[in-house]
Amino acid sequence: MRIFMILPLAVALVACSGGNGQKQSRETADLFQKVIKTAEAQIGYQVKVIEESGKILNARTTRNGHVHYIGKQDWTSGFFPGTMFYMYDLTNDSKWLEVGIKYTENLDTIKHLKWHHDVGFMIDCSFGNALRVTGNEAYEEVIIEAAKSLSTRFRPVAGVIQSWDEDRGWQAERGWMCPVIIDNMMNLELLFKATQLSGDSTFHNIAVSHADKTMENHYRDDWSCYHVVDYDKEVGGVRSKQNAQGYAHESAWSRGQAWGLYGFTVAYRYTKDQRYLDMADNIYRYIFTHENLPADLVPYWDYNAPNIPNEPRDASAAAVAASALYELVDYDRPEYRETADKIMTSLAGDAYTAIVGTNGNFLLMHSVGSIPHDNEIDVPLNYTDYYFLEALTRKMRLEGAL
Repeated sequence: MRIFMILPLAVALVACSGGNGQKQSRETADLFQKVIKTAEAQIGYQVKVIEESGKILNARTTRNGHVHYIGKQDWTSGFFPGTMFYMYDLTNDSKWLEVGIKYTENLDTIKHLKWHHDVGFMIDCSFGNALRVTGNEAYEEVIIEAAKSLSTRFRPVAGVIQSWDEDRGWQAERGWMCPVIIDNMMNLELLFKATQLSGDSTFHNIAVSHADKTMENHYRDDWSCYHVVDYDKEVGGVRSKQNAQGYAHESAWSRGQAWGLYGFTVAYRYTKDQRYLDMADNIYRYIFTHENLPADLVPYWDYNAPNIPNEPRDASAAAVAASALYELVDYDRPEYRETADKIMTSLAGDAYTAIVGTNGNFLLMHSVGSIPHDNEIDVPLNYTDYYFLEALTRKMRLEGAL
């Protein structure tokens, strides 16, 4: 049995009727048309700078007031190319398709990357969207090969895909054997998709095993999740449950909660296993009934951060959640649409959407990478823009506007 708590704010969003309701509907539609125009200007100038450089640059965030570009092997490298395809969806302007293909094909070698799990983000957000929009069968091979690379990180005894190598960088200082982060749920789509394209069920089976172990071990009784679960890859079982990017081991890092919501939604899409849909419902209730969730539904970077309300917000967590909620509407969850619309109205407003020519020409402001690492605090992030535009595309499709 599903029990839903109707949010007062969501009710308020649709409570108007008659003339006031029609006026509000027009104002909301105008707001989203305005944000698309802002995206065209902001991201368009970002592309203009790249094209004039004569290079293929990949914008991730800003540092000291300047755009920070990243290399192909950065875990966020698929988001900026993928954003081009959502801009094409929203505008039907072929210029976005042209640069989307160009920037995506530049990532071809990532299909062989095996030293971390984010090949799913990197390839599916770029080549996955390229395949969706163009139908170019050459992109199928890239996705399948990338899934093979990701599958090398599967640890059969533990039943999970290892996220980080235990002997690399700062991760080597934590004493982990097989760290798995909640973010890894987002990389399962690549595996599910590879099975659809190839007919090889190996990828699907790995994804299901990982989702099941995550459901079993990452979540607390209140349906919040740990960021990191360290497994024993030799004998199986859990060694520890910890934090890396949240406030504390027992706190709820906001983007992690959103990754889980989105990831289990995707797992249900490909398997139709009711357990995954129930899991998404449980995570929804945790997030949207939390006493520390702000009125605009854009969370603080951690639901248990010590100085709320004087803590940074994380627009990326809100955008990821909104995109998942629009998909969940298709799974007999119409009430989730009200929540998603409220999030999107907040993000499209002046508090989060940048003025044209500012914010390093990223669309949204006020995201957080990792406060414990003193990295990317209250800055734009390419994945915030990506998931916001994905959510906007899904919203407009639900409304029959695309």
